Amino acid sequence: MEPVNPPSGLVAGEDGRLRCWWGAEPAIYRAYHDEEWGRPVTEDFRLFEKICLEGFQSGLSWLTILKKREAFRSAFVGFDFHKVSSFGDDDVERLIKDAGIIRHRGKIVSTIHNARLAVALASEEGSLADFFWRFVPSPSERPATIDRASMASLATTPASIRLSRELKKRGWTYVGPTTCYAFMQAMGLVNDHLEGCHVRPLVGGLPAQG
Repeated sequence: MEPVNPPSGLVAGEDGRLRCWWGAEPAIYRAYHDEEWGRPVTEDFRLFEKICLEGFQSGLSWLTILKKREAFRSAFVGFDFHKVSSFGDDDVERLIKDAGIIRHRGKIVSTIHNARLAVALASEEGSLADFFWRFVPSPSERPATIDRASMASLATTPASIRLSRELKKRGWTYVGPTTCYAFMQAMGLVNDHLEGCHVRPLVGGLPAQG
């Protein structure tokens, strides 16, 4: 295995494939990088799950969240925002005692609060997907090449700022521009696999999926 943080940003795995440095190890990260991250998603529950889990990640690593993802899915009934919107104070207390998830009262309350807003947003826009996919950035807002250097400048972007502002205007919480950009990367609104990563051309040629 090459160094964890090579200058090129690419790491060659034992299978001979080049990957973005962050997705090489451990195995759970490699599977997430190869099979999920950046692949276009239009299924509302998955979109809601990701925006919520990005909020839970604040101050933590994505690896921590990824290891707990199944527990989160169980705790929040598959991130069916229609069901989560009906959670009350007893559910908050139950979730705070759930060792399988991140027991942060503010983030738990935010997820329930955002679920209620998601119900209204989906009703207004037709679906969450119809809303989120309006924020795909124009080519002029994207770097000419996605490499290690350009990635360093992409913690926030004009498109993620626009998305964050719109969500906050509607009352959503834990949806800052950095959180929104991580969401956009993961859900395929942008393709930020590095040039040379074996997944990049696969993601670029995929239609939006559920």
